[in-house]
Amino acid sequence: MKKVLAVLAIGGLLMSCGEKKEEKKEGFEMNRAKKEVKVETTSNEVPVDMDNKGVGPITSVEFGAEIDAELAAKGEETYSGICVACHTAEQRLIGPALKGVYDRRSPEWVMNMILNPDRMIKEDPIAKALLKEYNNAIMLNQNLSEEEARAVAEYLRTF
Repeated sequence: MKKVLAVLAIGGLLMSCGEKKEEKKEGFEMNRAKKEVKVETTSNEVPVDMDNKGVGPITSVEFGAEIDAELAAKGEETYSGICVACHTAEQRLIGPALKGVYDRRSPEWVMNMILNPDRMIKEDPIAKALLKEYNNAIMLNQNLSEEEARAVAEYLRTF
């Protein structure tokens, strides 16, 4: 028995002194090599259409000359609790940056998107284009009331 162990030990030593072989381990492997990825923006594909009011219950929104600070504060509270997961004022995240949204979309369109994103994505050409631009990231329906959506719309004016 001692002779068998001695032969195995010597064999093991000889094998370990040979060429170093890379062991493949089973399971997950992560390559940390940094690769440069060129990202092309497709923002030119999404049209600016101020006449499009979207699809939904909102057909008319009138903004006052001045921002309603009380309404905007309510909107900020809702925005901070729900919208910031996907939107910021100045940076693209999962969804578009919202600064200057009223230079690109009508207030009615914005409110209909807030209130009715499922139907908007199915029927509105701009919502469809945005869905495509943002890798099919669907805006979830937060089931806000019209009053809550109007408050968020007012808050977006502050950006």
